[in-house]
Amino acid sequence: MFELKHFSIKNRVSAEEWQTRVDLAACYRLVADMRWGDLIYTHISAKVPGSQHYLVNAFGLTFEEVTASNLVKVDLQGNILDDTPYAINPAGFTIHSAIHEVRPDAKCILHLHTKATIAVASVKGGLKPWSQYSLFSLPSLSYHQYEGLAVDNSERQRLQEDLGDTNHMLLPNHGGLTLGPTVGDAFMRFYDLERACEIQLALMQSGQEVIEIPEAIVKGIYQQASVVHSGETGGQKAWPAMLRKAYKLDPTFCE
Repeated sequence: MFELKHFSIKNRVSAEEWQTRVDLAACYRLVADMRWGDLIYTHISAKVPGSQHYLVNAFGLTFEEVTASNLVKVDLQGNILDDTPYAINPAGFTIHSAIHEVRPDAKCILHLHTKATIAVASVKGGLKPWSQYSLFSLPSLSYHQYEGLAVDNSERQRLQEDLGDTNHMLLPNHGGLTLGPTVGDAFMRFYDLERACEIQLALMQSGQEVIEIPEAIVKGIYQQASVVHSGETGGQKAWPAMLRKAYKLDPTFCE
């Protein structure tokens, strides 16, 4: 039987790494609360400050069980660097390691299998400019076609090329992916992508003619967003509130 072990490594890591662990663990708990999880599958990874190492969930734990201490530290090959009782899903880390390898700006990556992102990614034409939420993804959105389970190392280069410098990706038949310079930014980008996909599905199911947002507005949305956020990113603005929410849900994530 898989046993959940309780321990703390707070005094064994730097303050910067501990804060990243707390943010990442909170993100897992929030994803679970949003019902974006997939049992023990899918992954969210975050870079350890000042290194080329990354944190990811232990394979076998639900997102509700992830804590700052039981996150696993790995290198780009998925080798475990911690003294930990847990392992990781090496196949699941293929996508994350491929992106971390070529995107140093990607301090956090969310890759999830939500119903809405799988559905919209899998229809021809993908995401449409049908809601305000879609505008936050469309100017920086890419696609990567399904190649089966992510266990083939040769897929890494194709994924990297498809992603390019975008921050949002839809994977047909598979799910969605966002990345950001902080955990908060990656989380908020996925929130916007998920909402855009949910609204698109609702409009498709309505059978009514949809009013599309003009291309000129799509292109100008980033400038408008910078005014709303007063020079800060969406993650910087929203993440403190999301952390408070995570503490209210269950403060054990920061253990």
